[in-house]
Amino acid sequence: MMGSWWVLFRAGNSTTGVLGVLLGSMLALGGLPEGKLASITALQAISVWAFMCSWNALNDYLDLEIDRVNRPDRPLPSGAISESSAKQGIALMMATSLLSIAGALGIAGGLEGGVEEWYPTVVIWAGALFLLTNYESSGPYSLRLKDRGLPGNVAISLSVGMLVLFGAAGVFEPFNLRAWSMFVVGVLYTLAREIVKDIEDMEGDKGRSTYAMRVGPEKARTVAWVILLLTLASLLMPFGIGVFPELHLLGVIPAVMLLLMVKGRLMASEDHAAQQLIKKSMYLALAAFLGSSLLA
Repeated sequence: MMGSWWVLFRAGNSTTGVLGVLLGSMLALGGLPEGKLASITALQAISVWAFMCSWNALNDYLDLEIDRVNRPDRPLPSGAISESSAKQGIALMMATSLLSIAGALGIAGGLEGGVEEWYPTVVIWAGALFLLTNYESSGPYSLRLKDRGLPGNVAISLSVGMLVLFGAAGVFEPFNLRAWSMFVVGVLYTLAREIVKDIEDMEGDKGRSTYAMRVGPEKARTVAWVILLLTLASLLMPFGIGVFPELHLLGVIPAVMLLLMVKGRLMASEDHAAQQLIKKSMYLALAAFLGSSLLA
């Protein structure tokens, strides 16, 4: 039974949110957070993890009828978890997320700077919630970003990048240039990968209005490559303007090499291989930025 809940929440994938928050905190501080700042970071990480678990389960709940055909082995269509239990689990995880952010706020209020300097954290959290809600919701007041192609890809990319800013803001460093550098890099990497993933999924996305479905795979691949060129510039620029030491530019070379290999995969229409290379390059860039921050 616990295994079914793990699958419904996609709990393993949700840990990427925890890493994003920790990365933001470490980039801003130049090391691991300590004392009450460590407690704040931990509560923020729990909040993000619980939020992502809740959101993943909600997606499965909303896509139940589709999954009865396409993914009958998932916990809800297979009957491993009932619809009523799923709703309770979604509510419990969202409550955990809210209570965790409230706990972090309480600790921050007792520190120098207090809530007045910590409020950007809440703004970022609310911004990510706004983007994701308007991505998934199809209500009359929703922007319905999921059905609008590229704007939906941008919304997902921004929400992923916001994890780093969320972690930095939590330790009272919302405008830290190292965190913002990683934010820009993360958004561009994710946006390019989302477009390539949409190309890869075109056959199964019939009826959906993804960017790839709207403009065709060739144009979508061209746009993805242009975004990756911007990603390349965003990788190198922080070293050029002194955000990170120039010497540490060597650390991003592996990420750059993988990034340059993506063009060949795209030209050969090897979309899965291309998006996997983007993913690996992003992880290497993340490690290089973090290492540079800790060694600076």
